[in-house]
Amino acid sequence: MPYPDRKTVAHVRAEFPAGTRVELVKMDDPQAPPVGTKGTVLYVDDIASLCMRWDNGSSLHVAYGEDLVKKLGETEG
Repeated sequence: MPYPDRKTVAHVRAEFPAGTRVELVKMDDPQAPPVGTKGTVLYVDDIASLCMRWDNGSSLHVAYGEDLVKKLGETEG
């Protein structure tokens, strides 16, 4: 998969600013937190990956175009 362009990275950064709470929907990685794990976005890197602090202590990134999370509302986080 090619790297996302600057416009895409900017869009992801605007959609998932630092502090955004998310819930893991899909991650195909043997070290992945369990589906349903909640976490906080620390920042979005230059290839649009979400750099995370998962509530279970993991820090595995959410890879753009591969993994899937959903944003949580203020009352869900």
